[in-house]
Amino acid sequence: MPSHRIERLNEAVREVVSSAVLFEVADPRVKGVTVLEAEVASDLKHATVFVSVMGDETQQRLALRGLQSASGFLQSRLAARLKTRYTPILRFELDQGVKKSVAMSRLIDETLAADRLARGESPEAPGPDPDDDEPSRDALGEEHPSSTD
Repeated sequence: MPSHRIERLNEAVREVVSSAVLFEVADPRVKGVTVLEAEVASDLKHATVFVSVMGDETQQRLALRGLQSASGFLQSRLAARLKTRYTPILRFELDQGVKKSVAMSRLIDETLAADRLARGESPEAPGPDPDDDEPSRDALGEEHPSSTD
């Protein structure tokens, strides 16, 4: 389990790199990049930055190359923010989690639509709302009569 210091460094690296990529990196290859997470090694000499890139595989590869070529600039921004003996050497990795979650959501939607078709409903029809029979509640949990009564 990472120490509290490593967790703070992870967050600082993520913030600095994210801000620099968004506002300071002038490389045209680095567009549509979102910094998701950073993991600093326990010896503080290396850091892996996980990014998500909007676009196809070619755009993702170009963005990763652009980030790698800008790594010296990003490390200088990091050195100015961190007051540590070593400035971590940055390595960028593409995080496929967002892409996989979108694909999984699409598969779920397709399965639900196929299930509705099998039951004879229209594929766009929303499913039954389990909360229809319950009265609405406000933020304090107090019941209010529904507007359909």
